Amino acid sequence: MMKAALGIWILSAVICVGRGHHHAGHASVEDHAGQETAADSSHNSVSLVTAANKEFAFRLYRKLAAHADSQGKNIFFSPVSVSVALAALSVGAREETHRQLFSGLGFNNTLLTQSDVDQVFKILLQRESKASNEDLSEGTAVFVDNRFKPRPEFLETLKQSYFAEGFNVDFTKTTDSANTINKYVEEKTNGKIDKLVDNLDPSTVMYLISYIYYKGKWATPFDPKLTKEDMFRVDGNTKVPVQMMNMEERVDTYYDQAINTTVLHLPFNNSYSMLLMLPDDMATLENTICPGHVTRWLKSLLSRKRDVYLPKFSIKTSYTLDSVLTEMGMTDMFGDRADLSGIAEGQKLTVSEVVHQAALDVDEAGATAAAATGIGIMLTSVMHIPIMRFDRPFMVVVTERSTENILFMGKIVNPNI
Repeated sequence: MMKAALGIWILSAVICVGRGHHHAGHASVEDHAGQETAADSSHNSVSLVTAANKEFAFRLYRKLAAHADSQGKNIFFSPVSVSVALAALSVGAREETHRQLFSGLGFNNTLLTQSDVDQVFKILLQRESKASNEDLSEGTAVFVDNRFKPRPEFLETLKQSYFAEGFNVDFTKTTDSANTINKYVEEKTNGKIDKLVDNLDPSTVMYLISYIYYKGKWATPFDPKLTKEDMFRVDGNTKVPVQMMNMEERVDTYYDQAINTTVLHLPFNNSYSMLLMLPDDMATLENTICPGHVTRWLKSLLSRKRDVYLPKFSIKTSYTLDSVLTEMGMTDMFGDRADLSGIAEGQKLTVSEVVHQAALDVDEAGATAAAATGIGIMLTSVMHIPIMRFDRPFMVVVTERSTENILFMGKIVNPNI
């Protein structure tokens, strides 16, 4: 039987802060237990999944940073967008393929069923949509070929738990179907991701997309009059000119002595924040950073007057995640051993590729696109107000302050790329 190609595109156009969470509907939940224990079980499942999502974010970052084609390049992605897409795919996975997806995402098979995971993502996406404002747009979509008949229960779960929109297209008309997908994505990401699909394989039967767009305004904006050209040290041999923003204000900072990293907390005028990390040694920070660091930093921040310099920049990243996810143990879905029989009966399906695109714009008013920002070295000025200058590579995390969910992660090596 011929293999049909299944494409997964994960995109995040985020304005500095973004998380993959959406509107809620009504899911049919299997009633395995009494109502009283169901509430406890649901709370426990939420804790397990959110903890796994945070750990997945840092594991995925380390894999991306270690890849040869990432050396010396900016890194920027939305871990929540990747998690949502892979969790939605796991709805249709079976046997070893399903086990690998769950394991790769950090879900414990003995404690969490697929129904548990679906219900948790529904809760998280509902919660996010209620807490957010009109500047956040996130969701999933499924584009299905006219000739392809997925199982109704697969599409229903995607609709109820992952709030997926469904569309029928003719993938044999490769240009038309690519245009349909590109237009949809461009609209949902406010033009930030304008050409997701270039060449479509006519054997494609389904595209699963996860997108996120967030536009955040700084709680304390930078004054554009203070922005001046400055130099950014990419490495020991290379300097590039940047437009450097500046503010002299009371800001939340922390110095983590264990990993010799300066942390700057810049809140947006909602529940999201950007954490900028400027380490003495980038490799040390990248190899050790974990969810526990974010928790400690947010609890230990001190408000101090600082002279902050941060470059304006716009970056776009694009990743084919096949090899990275394979290294994380999700191997079978890409080959002949793929068992995606929960998507459709009677056809041998395989994942053709998993693609992630992200965009980030940072300026005086705030951030647009995805997460990335940095922190500088502390020096003392004439007025004895320490300087924090983001003039060399730094890491950035965009997080929701109360849940500490990681919306975006990245490393800015060169603001001009």
